Amino acid sequence: MARSSTVDAAGNATTADPRGSRRSPNPLVRFLRVLGPGLVTGAADDDPSGVATYAQAGATYGYGMLWTVPITLPLMMAVQETCDRMALATGDSFGTLIRRRFGRKARILITVLVGALIVANCLNLAADLVAVGDGMTLLHLGPRAVWSAVAGLAIAGALILGSFEWIGRIFKWLCLVLLIYVGVLFVSHVDWADVGAGLAGLRARFTPAYLGLVVGVFGTTISPYMFFWQTAQRIEELREDPANGGRAATLRSRAPREARRRLRDGRIDVFTGMVFSVLIMFAIIAATGATLGVHHRSVSSAAQAAKALEPIAGTYAGALFAIGFIGSGILSVPVLAASGASGMAALLDKRWGLDRSPKKAPVFYLILGAGIVAGSVLSVFVARPIQLLVLSAIVNGIAAGPFLLLMMLIARDRGIMHEYRNGRLAQTLGWVATGVMCVGGAYGVWFSIWG
Repeated sequence: MARSSTVDAAGNATTADPRGSRRSPNPLVRFLRVLGPGLVTGAADDDPSGVATYAQAGATYGYGMLWTVPITLPLMMAVQETCDRMALATGDSFGTLIRRRFGRKARILITVLVGALIVANCLNLAADLVAVGDGMTLLHLGPRAVWSAVAGLAIAGALILGSFEWIGRIFKWLCLVLLIYVGVLFVSHVDWADVGAGLAGLRARFTPAYLGLVVGVFGTTISPYMFFWQTAQRIEELREDPANGGRAATLRSRAPREARRRLRDGRIDVFTGMVFSVLIMFAIIAATGATLGVHHRSVSSAAQAAKALEPIAGTYAGALFAIGFIGSGILSVPVLAASGASGMAALLDKRWGLDRSPKKAPVFYLILGAGIVAGSVLSVFVARPIQLLVLSAIVNGIAAGPFLLLMMLIARDRGIMHEYRNGRLAQTLGWVATGVMCVGGAYGVWFSIWG
């Protein structure tokens, strides 16, 4: 479909997105169409490792860690909105923007950092596949090792052979599985007055172990792979629009009214995704706090949490918990693999994207496939997946701060972002998130080694 061209006041050629003329009059339909990368990123953030972290927080400290919910939400919103705006404004992914913004020597160090991130993602991916296998075993559907391997290979095949439009639709539907945790919350006999005290920070503690778990909660909610995935999926979505001719149209290339609408829709998508993610986080901490926390049952994995819930909140609660992390695991595995692969390929100036065939983006698919296969193999032979999660958490904790620093430098660069660079609020919250993750990462490393 051809795009209509106009000329703005500065004499720049602009194009109008023809989708704007076909917008549904139904507000709900319009809202659902807007949802995409932001929602998927938020849902993937609640992967089995995140579920395990939140369940551990609830089981160990009851409602004592709920104050992290209102703290992490605005930081997640600011960080992911910045990522999304960078993609919309420049038509480039985070990896490509790093290559544009920084010199050769800096890029070498950043490439090493991205390599470490890929390793951490691979370990996290393996642990998530183990969780998928554990979940199937809890539902009496077969042995863990078989389901872990089957899930990994099936996901790899779908990513390599499937179209991006088809994959994107599956991702959006998988997000709904996480609403199961809200259901678990309402069968857990929650003390809502105590929940309010927890949200206000009145149940907080300041022991080394408590602060170590706080770092884990922040680390699993603001993870580096989310930065790469948000920008990458947004770019792929833009390239899928037939009106763009296979290119990611920038905001400056659009008519002013269309650019404002596109920016607004991106924010709605991101903010909805982050609210959804934090809602699930809240539901898991509150539900496990009301059950496992009261009975002092410690857990170290999502599967343990599901099994421990059964005699307390009923068989259905345990089964629903298991179904939730099976779905989140299937969603998070491709996100983990594709985020690192897209970042590394872009840094190496190679083509990337699930919307491109393996023939057109061989380096991207080689990294993607290697990560999933390695994770699948690890998932079969690993006896204690919690060790993988601890190691990946340490690497992510180290990497989150530096990647946030890179993002903030790019987002304020007038030469790259033009009029869409960070405003005062985004700049303030972004730097707060950067500081929190740098300090938290340093403490997490110290606690893991000497704490």
